[in-house]
Amino acid sequence: MRNWLIGLLIVGFVSVLGCQPQDKNTSETQKAQKELKVAVAAPFTGNAAAFGEMIKRGAELKEKEINEAGGINGMKLTLLFEDDAGKDAEASLVAERIANNLQILAVVGHFNSSCSLAGKPIYQRAGIVELSPGSTNVTVCEGSDWTFRNLYRDDFQGKFIAQYIKKILTDLESVAVFFDNDDYGRGLRNAFVAEAERIGLNLVASEAYDRDNTDFKAQLTSIKAKGPDAIFISGLYSEAGLIVKQARETGITAQFFGADGVDSPDFLTIAGSSAEGTYLTTPFTFGAADAKAQQMAANFENLHGVAPDTWAALTYDAVGMIADALEKTYNSEASVADNRKAIRDHLASLDTPEEGYNGVTGLTYFDLNGDTVNKPAYVKIVKDGQFTAADQQLRELD
Repeated sequence: MRNWLIGLLIVGFVSVLGCQPQDKNTSETQKAQKELKVAVAAPFTGNAAAFGEMIKRGAELKEKEINEAGGINGMKLTLLFEDDAGKDAEASLVAERIANNLQILAVVGHFNSSCSLAGKPIYQRAGIVELSPGSTNVTVCEGSDWTFRNLYRDDFQGKFIAQYIKKILTDLESVAVFFDNDDYGRGLRNAFVAEAERIGLNLVASEAYDRDNTDFKAQLTSIKAKGPDAIFISGLYSEAGLIVKQARETGITAQFFGADGVDSPDFLTIAGSSAEGTYLTTPFTFGAADAKAQQMAANFENLHGVAPDTWAALTYDAVGMIADALEKTYNSEASVADNRKAIRDHLASLDTPEEGYNGVTGLTYFDLNGDTVNKPAYVKIVKDGQFTAADQQLRELD
């Protein structure tokens, strides 16, 4: 009996010690080790993997800078990379996986418009923000309080391209459209055609292609028969590179014009010398950027050994916006749902220039739909095998 009593007293003593308050240093250490997790969803494999690689690198640079500066209120930012392969079916699976992971507080992504659209209802149902640094389809943000983007929409981009051709490239009198038959390609094509018809550009052909194709000579032969002065490619860099190359092999001499989906160094590799002289739009260019963006570019190159592109810069800013929201709203005592909602409410509050986020790609603030307001477009041209800012930029639209 005595041994049993002694054992009971020892257990009780140890239990009391275990319940004693931790000292301040231990508590602070645990706080410093806490992670705030954010997902980055993009096409890390598939036809758009070059975009995904730049997205990942831009995100990693911002993560590194934040954590080296002490993290977010002393807590480490941890990015979790999810591959949607640029396909809407895969994006739905990724979105479900992210939404059900209660450690993830927000999503930077997706890149492809079809992927953002696939994830939108899932994120809305779960109450978690998706902030896209690449989706431009008009409907991406519509109908959800949880979807935002930090670049322009395709109705603006399509209108911009049509007016640039009309006002700047005045010797181009007729245009054909060759478009990717997905949400991005169709939406941009529709916006371009509507504006071209409004301002009197002569549209002589409109041909669709599927993204998995590699031989475009049948459609190009049809376009060639119409004799356009210019061909607008509404699609991504991988197919655009093949289209331009095969067009030149077919004897087409028309001026090529692409949109931001062509804005990848891999376009230059795929098209080779045929890329020379191609124009394209982009939501950002380092050639027109301020000192802050130039410093980001230098840091990026030091870390990754290559220069950043548009998508690296936009992703860098998107991660920064989520981190800023976490710094201002995260509450360790609150529920996951409440912390996710606080991020959404913070982004929605950035609704004026005064409240906006000033990043390397400029000032970002949102309208009621979560679309960014007054983000400009720029034009690049391929010269001597490299992208460079076009000599003439279009500053205002009619």
